[in-house]
Amino acid sequence: MTDDQNPRLVALRGATTVDADTEGGIRQRTEELLTQLFERNDLAIDDIVSILFTATPDLRSDFPAGAARTLGLSNTPLLCAQEIPVEGAMARCIRVLIHCYGPAGATRHHVYLHEARQLRLDVPS
Repeated sequence: MTDDQNPRLVALRGATTVDADTEGGIRQRTEELLTQLFERNDLAIDDIVSILFTATPDLRSDFPAGAARTLGLSNTPLLCAQEIPVEGAMARCIRVLIHCYGPAGATRHHVYLHEARQLRLDVPS
């Protein structure tokens, strides 16, 4: 087995925005973000160690982790926290940090959707 085949603990980042602070909007955009991260990185649920979500203070209608549970992550440790309220920061933004196992040396694909693309213009959409 080469180094590329040995699993390694890695972290993936991503973010999205919602149009309005609604339960449905938060769930739909969080599901979309996670689905894109899973697909682009060929992740299986068993590869995931834990997920940390943050949401800006203007998002209070639901927990992003609730959307993750609907995708089958009911046994995965999930944590939601509030993003630091920096003056002029992007509004209605959900960020995610996924700790997972993947092949050593594999390319990692971070995902930034909707208005959150502005956070990382160096990351292809």
